[in-house]
Amino acid sequence: MTTDGRPKRADARRNYERLLAQARRAFAEHGSDASLEDIARGAGVGIGTLYRHFPNRHTLLSAVFEEAVSDLLARSRALLDAEQPCAALVTWLREVITHAGEYRGLSRALMSASQDASSALARCSGPMREAGQALLARAQHAGAVRADVSIADLLQLTNAIALAAEETPSDPALADRLLRLTLRGITATGHGAPSD
Repeated sequence: MTTDGRPKRADARRNYERLLAQARRAFAEHGSDASLEDIARGAGVGIGTLYRHFPNRHTLLSAVFEEAVSDLLARSRALLDAEQPCAALVTWLREVITHAGEYRGLSRALMSASQDASSALARCSGPMREAGQALLARAQHAGAVRADVSIADLLQLTNAIALAAEETPSDPALADRLLRLTLRGITATGHGAPSD
């Protein structure tokens, strides 16, 4: 759809899809700071065409990340029926870290977008907060997670963990260790991470 609600022409749809595919490759290879000019060139269009579809970098990142967000939202709904609410929350947070780590720089962009409601990436963070909140509330209701823990703080910590892991590729176990440390701080007893 165009911004005025009309369907895109066939050539505009093809350009959009080519730009998105090229952006996925470029962000995976070069990180979220990949050159927009190179993305346009790789998609076989001019930079003006890229900007018509994606007015800024965050809009393009948001479009690339939306597929992963859909997967994470579906996963959160499936985990709402898990027998152990805290383990379900931990599983989902691990998957958020994994997805954020797919594109170098994405976790940093997501952290900054959480403070800027006008950012295109905020469209992704709103549904993510709601999905995480449902899992968190269930774990809190079960008495496994402290009542003063907020989903906004948890998602910021999760993005910070993904960023730390991205900056330390020589330590593949770092993200899991940092997540376990975080969980020790949020569990109701404070004596250790929940089993998962």
